[in-house]
Amino acid sequence: MTIAISVENLSKTYHLGQITTGTFTYDLAVWWAKIRGRPNPMLRIGETDHGNRDGEELWALRDVSFKVEQGEVLGIIGRNGAGKSTLLKILSRVTAPTSGRIKVKGRIASLLEVGTGFHPELTGRENIYLNGAILGMSRKEIQGKFDEIVNFSEVEKFIDTPVKRYSSGMYVRLAFAVAAHLDPEILVVDEVLAVGDAEFQKKCLGKMSDVAKEGRTVLFVSHNMTAMTNLCKNGLLLMNGEINSYGKMSEIISTYLNSGVGTNSKNEFVLESEELILLRLSIFQENNSGQHFLTSKPLIVEYEYIANKKITGLRIGFDMLMSDGSVVFRSFDNDLLSLSVRRKGQYISRCQIPANFFYPTDYFLLPRIGIHNLKWITDTKKMFRLSFNQIAGVNADFADKRPGIIMPGLEWSVNESN
Repeated sequence: MTIAISVENLSKTYHLGQITTGTFTYDLAVWWAKIRGRPNPMLRIGETDHGNRDGEELWALRDVSFKVEQGEVLGIIGRNGAGKSTLLKILSRVTAPTSGRIKVKGRIASLLEVGTGFHPELTGRENIYLNGAILGMSRKEIQGKFDEIVNFSEVEKFIDTPVKRYSSGMYVRLAFAVAAHLDPEILVVDEVLAVGDAEFQKKCLGKMSDVAKEGRTVLFVSHNMTAMTNLCKNGLLLMNGEINSYGKMSEIISTYLNSGVGTNSKNEFVLESEELILLRLSIFQENNSGQHFLTSKPLIVEYEYIANKKITGLRIGFDMLMSDGSVVFRSFDNDLLSLSVRRKGQYISRCQIPANFFYPTDYFLLPRIGIHNLKWITDTKKMFRLSFNQIAGVNADFADKRPGIIMPGLEWSVNESN
């Protein structure tokens, strides 16, 4: 067994408060006022002083230890602020740890943020060679991969245009293509694939799978549980800068989803974008005010939103997930309708899932709002936990325990044939 990455007791702490104003004269004035007990003289009128926070520390990571085998695809999940991006930045040598030790065998190619490692004034072509040089590759090696990178990124028409003029989607396509094709032994990918469209995300996931089959190592951070399940054998769950659990990916996802990532409460999910303002998302059953849903009643999912302008191809919907992150189904409000254009105005999109459909267990609803074949408006971070109970006399009284992820009470007819 060859270990590609070994992390031992890794910690990273940040000291809160203002460290410097930018000039020695200003710093001296602030220091002199501070030792005399006076307010910060550099503050604007009415501005609050947030710099007087001596001794306050934020532990982004604390005593994190794990090992990754060569050729393994390790998924790293956790809530925002759990320390995922900090961990990848330390592994990529973007920032230094406060304490601990890291051993890495091989070159690392990182895709941490859109355009990380790109010079905005250089063209796409020049940035490919720049990134290859940073990875320690010769010009001949880069030339051998150049056409493959350009074809994958789909930016051939703009390859000699400065990347500062690229859209975010073009940026991330080229950045991923460079990172994945320049033969790094270790590929580190943060939640940047959310910028691309669905087809490109699928393409990237396929490439990461190919990279792993070639014996290279992949560290993958994402809130897309389906992608994690399909791509990663093992997973690591970070909570508050510490490792909560490590093991089989499906089990890690189940632990994560059941740790309280959302609830079945109403009106907890709102957003505002260029295209629309989501006023509320309500998930409820008529005449049921309890903490759990009943399998015997229809479930209603209702969005209320304002279209800021005329939108072509708007899709309002959701994914229904099992506790391991597998998708039960996906549904949109225009699946069976010709409604594809929304004029400027206020709307309610309402879906009713029939009674006697769900298995008596926990599901998770992931909001999905996007413009068809263009982009997602929602991210993949907010989920709602739906706990279903049986009641006697309906589908709770099947003669045996049924397999499957749903338990519909389907209508049958039985006719005697003479």
